[in-house]
Amino acid sequence: MTQTPRTFSFEFFPPKTPEGVAKLRTTRQQLAQFKPQFFSVTFGAGGTTRDGTLSTVLEIRSEGQAAAPHLSCIGSTRENIAAILNEYRANGIRHLVALRGDIPSGMVAAGEFRYANELVAFIRAEHGDHFHIEVAAYPEFHPQARSAEDDLANFVRKVQAGADSAMTQYFFNADSYFRFVDEVRARGVDIPIVPGIMPISNFGQLCRFSDMCGAEVPRWLRLRMQAYYDDAASIRALGLDVVTELCDRLLQGGAPGLHFYTLNQAGLVSTIWQRLGL
Repeated sequence: MTQTPRTFSFEFFPPKTPEGVAKLRTTRQQLAQFKPQFFSVTFGAGGTTRDGTLSTVLEIRSEGQAAAPHLSCIGSTRENIAAILNEYRANGIRHLVALRGDIPSGMVAAGEFRYANELVAFIRAEHGDHFHIEVAAYPEFHPQARSAEDDLANFVRKVQAGADSAMTQYFFNADSYFRFVDEVRARGVDIPIVPGIMPISNFGQLCRFSDMCGAEVPRWLRLRMQAYYDDAASIRALGLDVVTELCDRLLQGGAPGLHFYTLNQAGLVSTIWQRLGL
């Protein structure tokens, strides 16, 4: 799929407490040993973690690691987004993850940006090629998409607006990723599309979140996990096997890297990484 060097990255969310800040520092120290290309830091709905996102990114950079803040546009104005971009640029940030984002609870209006392609186009118009722009991809399609074809067209629009690369929503079916890549390649998209990987820890929580975000948890996996009830060791062992095998198949099939959703924890990611021999 690509001849470029593989890209490995780890995603965090901005901690909200002093204890969370300390825990994330420990997590970063553990994951930094794997020499990822970058860490990314999420951005809360409606900009609710704006300060936490920037402070976390700056702390990561002060440790000598590359970092990319997320930026979601839903519920924001052009003026507000412009101010954030200027702030990022003033702090020497050159890598962004540009997203539409989720509509915050109770919000009626979407704001001045309705879709991520509008955000990407705005960033390019305001800052040219200063930022490397990542966008999201949905191998199993966005849950709010009217159809699969609409979702593919939406992704193509983001790329045409100026995206440099993409990272996907997590999934557990490798075929959905390979098919998605084939379909957008057929539409002229040639940017790297890195699979998003979610380690399995709390399976019940994972299923609830997956149902909301449109990620399919295979029926066989649900039934196997349910059979373990509260056997945390068996759940952890099966989860590690499933996700490691998924990562291996993706890399063997030509995926240009892996982006791990860490949930600010290093244990499972570290074990998967070591099993893969990366």
